[in-house]
Amino acid sequence: MSPGLTIVITSLLVLTAATGGQYVTVVAMVPMTEEMGWPRAIPSTAYAFALLGMGVGGILMGRWSDRVGVAPPIVLGATMIAVGSIWASFASTGWELVAANGIFIGLLGISAFFAPLMANTTRWFTARRGIAVGIVSAGQSLGGAIWPPIHRLITDEAGWRTAYLSYAVIALVVCLPLAWFLRARPPEGSVTSGSQGTDKGPRGGFFAHLELDVSRRALHVVLCLAIVGCCVAMSIPMVHVIAHATDLGHPAARAAEVLALLLFTSFISRLLWGMLSDHIGGLLTLFISSGCQAVMLCAFLLADQLWSLYLVGGLYGLAYGGIVPTYAVIVREYFPVRELGWRIGVVYLFGTVGMALGGVLGGFVFDIAASYYAAFSVGVAFNVANLVLIGTVLLRERPVVTPPPELKGA
Repeated sequence: MSPGLTIVITSLLVLTAATGGQYVTVVAMVPMTEEMGWPRAIPSTAYAFALLGMGVGGILMGRWSDRVGVAPPIVLGATMIAVGSIWASFASTGWELVAANGIFIGLLGISAFFAPLMANTTRWFTARRGIAVGIVSAGQSLGGAIWPPIHRLITDEAGWRTAYLSYAVIALVVCLPLAWFLRARPPEGSVTSGSQGTDKGPRGGFFAHLELDVSRRALHVVLCLAIVGCCVAMSIPMVHVIAHATDLGHPAARAAEVLALLLFTSFISRLLWGMLSDHIGGLLTLFISSGCQAVMLCAFLLADQLWSLYLVGGLYGLAYGGIVPTYAVIVREYFPVRELGWRIGVVYLFGTVGMALGGVLGGFVFDIAASYYAAFSVGVAFNVANLVLIGTVLLRERPVVTPPPELKGA
């Protein structure tokens, strides 16, 4: 097996294992709030702070991994996820649940995985970069497909506290040995290529003859703002679809299956969107994927039967799966390699802000309106804002002007 393929497969497995802790509050939201007498905003906030912590910590972990590689951060992250999960299992107040998720599971835990692994993967590939990033990022979706049913089963049989304790053990047993296989550093040639910002990912046909007439600073700002819009929209169904389906009268076990299906199909779609980005570029892939997400988010407003929730959930996963990893592809296409770590970290920080805001908004709007229809409508509005921003940047693409042969190299 080639070193690059080893990095991709190991990163996929590690990310799959590391994403489980954040789903306990999502799966156990209803029994948790009923047992503790909390409003749904408390577990929603715990989930939001885990995502926010992941974003803030991702910048620091990204800089650290640039210097020492991804293995040491992963060892620390797995340990902190276990510590946070154990603390959450003993939480007796809302602030303890929020702190355990925000500080240990998010800031010091999951932050060591996503942004560093994504940046590291982009450094290993020039050709097929999109599909490599898609495979690694699919660990989030695969973890989402695997963990909610497991957490639901444990919660139903032994309670949500046991679900946290069980996951703490699994995180250590799986992630620590896999960190050994991520010690290798990328080939020197892959790190230096594009150091002047000229190495753009392969795009076929007409798209190979376009360049972006936008400054790097402006593009970075737009990406940070745009990811907030799509992630707010993305987070609302991910956090609240189980509670939404339960409110519609469907069994909790079936509701968890809707989320699992949504996340499993997003696993598949990340591979498909990754392959597409290798041919048409990251920006256009992002615009198409975000547009599909907006359409399927509207479909959630019409789905109330269990079969329709399965259908919309599965299609929604196919739609949104390409959004988050495509931002890493875009950064790799338009920015120097030496800046990848912190730029990807900053973009994903804003993404986690959007995910956190979406989770909180979903719970807040539900508490006010006693319905998730208003919450999904808010998500659609944020999604439209994302499309406007990315569409504006796409309109700034211009044909590449090739200088006459006698001027080349001047």
